Amino acid sequence: MAKKVVATLKKEGQGKDYVKVVRTIRSPKTGAYSFKEEIITSEALKDYFNKG
Repeated sequence: MAKKVVATLKKEGQGKDYVKVVRTIRSPKTGAYSFKEEIITSEALKDYFNKG
């Protein structure tokens, strides 16, 4: 599914590459883990993981 989502966002000749990132988030209330999925540009990838 991820290939299909990213492939539809990318068009020939546009120059921006998109990536799908999945981050694990722990609930402070229950302690259970959940997953947050986002599609961002590859240029913003480093900042996304550094922001915490």
